Amino acid sequence: MGGQIRMKLYLGNMVTTVTTLMIVSLVGFVGYSISNRSNINFWGRRACLFWHMVLLYAALQPRDGLDKTIQYTIDGSCNPGIFSLVSVPNIIGCVGAAIIIIAAIATPIAKSQHMREIWFYVMSGGVMLKIVVMEIARIIQMF
Repeated sequence: MGGQIRMKLYLGNMVTTVTTLMIVSLVGFVGYSISNRSNINFWGRRACLFWHMVLLYAALQPRDGLDKTIQYTIDGSCNPGIFSLVSVPNIIGCVGAAIIIIAAIATPIAKSQHMREIWFYVMSGGVMLKIVVMEIARIIQMF
């Protein structure tokens, strides 16, 4: 894949640039949390902050055009996004979203910091699953 195509894929316009920076910040936050896990005393706060970062990313995520695909499926008033409504990336994305939501609900209910830490890792795993699958699918879609 040429450098120009790769740059367009991640920094081609304002939307892709912002979402690329958000992905880097999510991955960086998870990496930092894992590498400094012995120094973290309040996993619930960290999970809450991470949950808010994920929500912001989800709210600003027109990267794959899922909203357009749904609108196209309902009334055909616009062009669809890059994936069909029933596709592997969208199905895996829904599974990842379910994992994230379950972990976000379970984290504040957890009684111990150890369980909150585990739920943070579960939530992080759901986010990483979604990011990896979506980015691989976008790269494959370019060919």
